[in-house]
Amino acid sequence: MGKKFFITSVWAIGAAVILSGGVEPLYAAGTGPDPAVVMTDKGAVRGVVRNGVREFKGIPYAQPPVGELRWEMPRAASAWSDILEATKYKNACPQVSRYGLTEASDTEDCLHLNVTAPYANRSDLERKRAVIVWFHGGAFVGGSSALYPLDTLAKFGDVIVVSMNYRLGIFGFTAHPAFGADHNGGYGLEDQRAALRWVKTNIAAFGGDPDNVTIAGESAGAAGVCMHILAPDETTGLFQKAIVQSAGCLTPLPSLEDGKKIGKKAATLVGCSDEATALSCLRKKPVKDLLDAASTVAGSSIVTYMPVIGTKTVPLPGAQAIPAGKFVPVPMLAGGTRDELRLYVAYAVQAGQKITKDNYSDLLKETYGKNAGAIAAKYPVKDYPSAPSALGTVWSDFRSDVGINHCIYLETSKLIRKSVPVYQFVFADRNAPPVTTNPGFEMGAVHSSELPYQFPHFDNTTKIAGPDLAPASQKLAEQMMAYWTSFAKTGKPSAPGSPAWAPFTADDMVMNLEPGKVGYFDSGAAHNCSFWKTLYPNILTQ
Repeated sequence: MGKKFFITSVWAIGAAVILSGGVEPLYAAGTGPDPAVVMTDKGAVRGVVRNGVREFKGIPYAQPPVGELRWEMPRAASAWSDILEATKYKNACPQVSRYGLTEASDTEDCLHLNVTAPYANRSDLERKRAVIVWFHGGAFVGGSSALYPLDTLAKFGDVIVVSMNYRLGIFGFTAHPAFGADHNGGYGLEDQRAALRWVKTNIAAFGGDPDNVTIAGESAGAAGVCMHILAPDETTGLFQKAIVQSAGCLTPLPSLEDGKKIGKKAATLVGCSDEATALSCLRKKPVKDLLDAASTVAGSSIVTYMPVIGTKTVPLPGAQAIPAGKFVPVPMLAGGTRDELRLYVAYAVQAGQKITKDNYSDLLKETYGKNAGAIAAKYPVKDYPSAPSALGTVWSDFRSDVGINHCIYLETSKLIRKSVPVYQFVFADRNAPPVTTNPGFEMGAVHSSELPYQFPHFDNTTKIAGPDLAPASQKLAEQMMAYWTSFAKTGKPSAPGSPAWAPFTADDMVMNLEPGKVGYFDSGAAHNCSFWKTLYPNILTQ
């Protein structure tokens, strides 16, 4: 490595060739590299240089999963000869609009990724930076990488940031008896892994270090991080650190057989009930018909389309894999938002559901069954400003059916810390910008409210940009970005002028991320995890 090839072709300015050791930049005679042009293993791409970064958007990392590639493993993108213009985000993967916020898509040609690299001058092209690969959230049925502006995080932390789209819902997280056995129900996760392999091969050409990659995500994206950790035979060597925001790697997940039942219901709705011909039948159905069927099967549930356990994609649940050492042991930074599931209570209220002190106990029973009485006594509705805020607090502390809760976060870290360092946090800025329209009760630091602190002006739709942060929140954002990016570089989070952050060893070693109050607090006590352990000892074992 280190060779320079002098050529006169304008096409090759700033491009690269594949050598035995990887991708290496090419130089044009008398000029030096064009920072906006990079050669990948499939061909040259041209991005834009602006505002202190180089941005490359919409690079295909796999072939469109259409026709015979529907419900198949992702296949590497085909090569191209002309320079590929990589200046605009490409299509989100198929999804319906949810909660009146997110945007629908019916385009299967969606397997593209984006790369943002800091750039001040040509000397930056010679550097090798740590890489953060971001998986977007969206309950495994929605979301898009286009919602996350990567430039601020890249510049602030001097890191390369990569994001991508991956198959969702019925296309990415649905199992069926007719699908291939090895990766049944896991095609969305396999898309993410294809993107990670692309990073391993190509990121050096963008100035990234392929041996210093941190996978990161929020909500379903964070669950994806967990699933990659739990599949060592498939993912070892693709990443060196992990950031998990609002997900728990010990969340109980459906079995492959349970997943197949969901797929068969959806197939029946579109007229593909014969298992012998189901695959060819399903591949002929319009995207919209499949999305409508998937929505009908899910109803109001937010956990219908989940990764399934029992394939090569995710062999074992975290509760078995981690104690047995069958996971990828990398340092982890993990946690969630203080009032996580008040957001989903808000969505229920916006959809017309009544949540009052009179039906509070009944609603607890719907979620917790026979344990509802003990929970109502521990969380009396009179102790909260409203019944919706009470219900949201209960859900955020623990639910056995949704991995977005604080006690499962702590449980995950208590197991993983036995093998590798874990840095635990709670995001607690209750003055964060609103995530949805005012539902008429106290929201607080709800699920996804931390995202604008990493991705300024993040919103649930590309049509709207979120507001600027208030001064105190902006300071917290800078502390968080410093912690996050230093962790990506070194495996240890640090922020100038902020409290030192030691590895998690006990419930009171959790970093509270709140304006003016950053420091340790006792998350187990705050979220009543000892109480929940008495009710769910088979899940909360540590």
